[in-house]
Formats: sequence, structure tokens, C-alpha cells
Amino acid sequence: MSTLCLNLKNNASSKLITLLYVAVFGLTSFQITAQSMVNSLQELKPYLAADNAIVKMKPGVYSITVDDVEKGLYTQETKIKNTSKVLLLFEGNNSNYDFTDVTIQVDTKVFQAFGHFEINEIQITGNRNVLKNLTLVDVGSVHDAPTRRATNIVMDGAHNKIEGFHVTTKGSFPYGYGDAFGKGGKSVIPHRKHSACLIRGESNHLKDSKFVHRSYGHCIFMQAANNPIIEGCEVEGEVRKTDDMLAETSGPAFDVNFMTVWRYTLPKGYMLSTGEAGIRAYDGGETIIDGKQYRRGTSNVTVLNCTVKYMRTGVTIAHATGKKYVEGCVAIGCENGFSLGSGDVVNCKADVTHGPAYASTYERDKGYNADITLIPSKQPYYNGTGAVAYIGGSQHKITLRGSSEGVNNGLKIKVGGEKNNIRLLHGNLPNQNDFKGFDFEIHNLTNYPVYLSNKSSGVTGESKGPITNLGTDNTLKYTGK
Repeated sequence: MSTLCLNLKNNASSKLITLLYVAVFGLTSFQITAQSMVNSLQELKPYLAADNAIVKMKPGVYSITVDDVEKGLYTQETKIKNTSKVLLLFEGNNSNYDFTDVTIQVDTKVFQAFGHFEINEIQITGNRNVLKNLTLVDVGSVHDAPTRRATNIVMDGAHNKIEGFHVTTKGSFPYGYGDAFGKGGKSVIPHRKHSACLIRGESNHLKDSKFVHRSYGHCIFMQAANNPIIEGCEVEGEVRKTDDMLAETSGPAFDVNFMTVWRYTLPKGYMLSTGEAGIRAYDGGETIIDGKQYRRGTSNVTVLNCTVKYMRTGVTIAHATGKKYVEGCVAIGCENGFSLGSGDVVNCKADVTHGPAYASTYERDKGYNADITLIPSKQPYYNGTGAVAYIGGSQHKITLRGSSEGVNNGLKIKVGGEKNNIRLLHGNLPNQNDFKGFDFEIHNLTNYPVYLSNKSSGVTGESKGPITNLGTDNTLKYTGK
């Protein structure tokens, strides 16, 4: 008899024992479920739709290849628009899957093997499931782009937890330029993205997981998620100088004469992430919970003790609504550290090597309460914006403390005015630039200078660094030496 049959028989016996306990003792909440050991991906698949399963996979390396797709071993589709294929779809409830010392390798050629479909490597649509300790690796070239899009992990359903994963993401086009040539509907170079982890659903939890991101796409992002928690995670991307991009003598950027999606030639002097956001929230999206589809925004985001390295942004959740809370997080080498619009950033750290530790998203940003410690850079400064922070909007309370190492590089704290962001030059996207900054409190405990632009007013607080005041009714007090 096969291992799978024995495991299923054991599960049936466990359910019979449970029924006997209920009949004799009336313990309706009591349940005994035997652990099932599986030895292959094909043995695992029947348990993905099971309720109350306790599954442990035999340690080892398992692969998903184009040949597997051609044999019809992975054919499931999502219930949202039926435009995605899912390699491993977890549909059951109250189940626990232990992947300790298990590696699943996905050939990057698989992303094209289904034809014109989006590819999700792992997706959860059930409720109250726990998946832990899996190593998930895309094996192949960073240029093996999907036919449409790909995502390593998608969390739908409610109260699910992914814990202890280690994910390596590869395969997108174009790779190596960030968003310079397009990211949304408009593009100079048609792009096919590959993101790492999409959190949707209700009260889903991503914990203690590491992502090595070598793809054009977001790493961890949220759509249609309510009460998501991202805790103890590490994201590691890559960055590249625009000077090095401009030095190319062939390739997709060279073929379009380095003309960006922003309608001007790629400028020198900036550092761009080859991916997108480290942790990002969207104000729209679709999800499935208990078999029902919902279209909504993202709300009540909590991000705890995460580190994001070399991404376009560290934690950007300005588009979420409700309570937004970020604590104990670190942004290293990112183009921008923390952008919440409103909400709390508590005991967080950032360097300003490649961009500001904080930047306002819109002029309507209101009630941003942040305490950020600036840390020394591990690399030479290459901050094209010239900003330690860019503050627009109103009713904030912002404290900046820690290292003033970048003072000699001409960096400063900007209040209102021009951001000098690479995407906002020559009048591009005016709704994201040249903000008013008014009626808020700042405590600059560093030696960085504060530049109060002519768009500033009613700014109070203190600064150890020198103050340039071109605004009106500002009472920021110089305390330094």
C-alpha cells in the first residue's frame, strides 16, 4: 500500500476516534489528527484541499519543471477572473504544513509554459492555515520573464500564516533599470513583472521570512487586505547607478535611446533599485474569502521588526486606510525609507545613502508621527535627491536623530518645495511634487540643515542643524553647535 494511502487511512482512523470521544464524552471541540508525512510534491497535492490536515514533507529538494507542466501535473486556476495558474493551491482550512529543510525549485521557464496566464507559485485561499519553513527558489536567469506576470506567494482567505520562508525571486523583463522605462499602464519598454509576495484577504500574517529579490516587481505588497501583519521579515534587493545604465552599448534601454517613461532622457547621478517596493500597500484589489470575491482597498496595516535593503522604498503604505503602524523597522540603501501618508513610525532606522529616510507621498498627507534614527552608510553616498527627508502636508510630529554622517555630502532636510526625485524632473507628475508643508512639528536632533522652502508655514520645533527659512510664520528654533 502506498504511503499516501496509509496516511489517508490514518487520518480516517483519527476522525473515527474523534467521533467516539464526542459521542461518549460530549467534547465537541476535541480533535485528534495524525500527522501525515509526504515524500513528493504529487503526494502533497491531495492534502492542499484538506481541512484539519497536519502535513510534514520529507526534507529534500523538489523541482517543478516545464516537463511537469506539459504532463498536466499543475493545472489549477484561481477563482479570481480565471486568468492565473497556480502551481500549489492551498484551499483547505485549519491545516498545518511543515516544510522544514525542504526546498522547492521552480524553473523560471515555467513562467511561460502555460501560455498567456499569470503564474502564482503558491496561493492560499482557505482559512486559518499555517505554512512554515519552506525554501522556495526560482532557478534560471533573471531575464526569464513570464508571459504575463508571476508571483511567488499569494495569500487570500482569512487568518492564514506563512512563517520561516526563504524565497529567491528571479525572472522578469526588463531587469536592471527599475521603473525608468515603465511600471503601470504606460511604458517605453513593455514589461513583464515578477513580484515575490502578495498579501490579500483578512488578517493574514507573514512572519520571520527572508526574500532575496532579483526581479522587477514588488517584493512584499498588499491589495484588498484588511488587518495584514508583516513581522520579522527581511527583504534584500539590488541597486544600480543610472550612470552604469547609460554606459550600455546594447540592450533594451540602449534600443530606446534611454528615453524614460517620464518623457526625458535618463539622467545621471541617481541610484535606482532594480526591483520595486520592499513593503507596499495598494488602495485597490480583489481577494477571495470563504469562496466569495471582494473588491476593496487595503486597511489597518501593521509592519513590525522588518529590514528592507536596496529596494525602491522601504515601507510605503500611504495608500492604505485605517490604522497604519510601523515599529522596529530598518531601511538600508533604499531610494526612500518610510512613506505612510499618515500613521505611526516608532523606533525605526534608515540610512540616507541613496535617498531620503522619509518622503511625503502627497500634499494631503496628514498626521504622520515618526521617530527615525539615521544610521551611517555602508556604501558611498549616491543620493541624487540631496534629501535626508522631504516633508509636505500637515499636522505631523517628526523626530530625526542619530548619525549626521552625510552632512559633508550636502544632504539636508527639506520642507516643501522641489523634491528633486528622478521621476519628478522637468515638471513631470506635478501632483507628486512641490508640496506645501505647514502646521507641523519637527525635532531635528541631528546636525543636518533644515531647508524651509517658500512653500512652508507654521513649522515648529527645534533643530541642531542650521535653518534656512524662506517660508512664513515658522518658529523652528535653532539649538545646535
